[in-house]
Amino acid sequence: MENIKKIGIMSDSHDNLPAIRAAVELFNREKVDLVIHAGDIVAPFTAKEIKKLSCPYRMVFGNNDGEILGLHHSFDGNIFPPPYSMKINKKKLIALHEPTLVAELKHISSLDFIIYGHDHTAFVEHISHGALVINPGECGGWLTGKCTVAILDVTNSEVKITELKLIP
Repeated sequence: MENIKKIGIMSDSHDNLPAIRAAVELFNREKVDLVIHAGDIVAPFTAKEIKKLSCPYRMVFGNNDGEILGLHHSFDGNIFPPPYSMKINKKKLIALHEPTLVAELKHISSLDFIIYGHDHTAFVEHISHGALVINPGECGGWLTGKCTVAILDVTNSEVKITELKLIP
């Protein structure tokens, strides 16, 4: 994908429709060019809110995503088994849910962005070769009580973690 300036990143929404709605609103207001969901969407009915995005989206399956075929159809095939890699403005991004491969991926110098979720903890790490490791935290807010997402500025590799204000 080319001409991507901002990427919205979310994970672990766990069917929390008000939180998903707030994330979509934020991403649309911030005019992100792409949204990456790093897994644990959970149910196909969440597609109604995600499809209100004003940009394309890509998602990876998480360990709580049980209805794989229903999710695949509901999200028009834009959900993939992890790890999922893509080129963004000639930079390489990889998205996965569980952090089990992150330690190994950090050593791959051709990677620019590593996105993951699963542990519900917002985290950004700058790796020595210039790559970024990003966990947006939990969109759903079920474990920490905080609904968070991230926005990545691709041009300068800056990440902002934002706590969502829920829309009823």
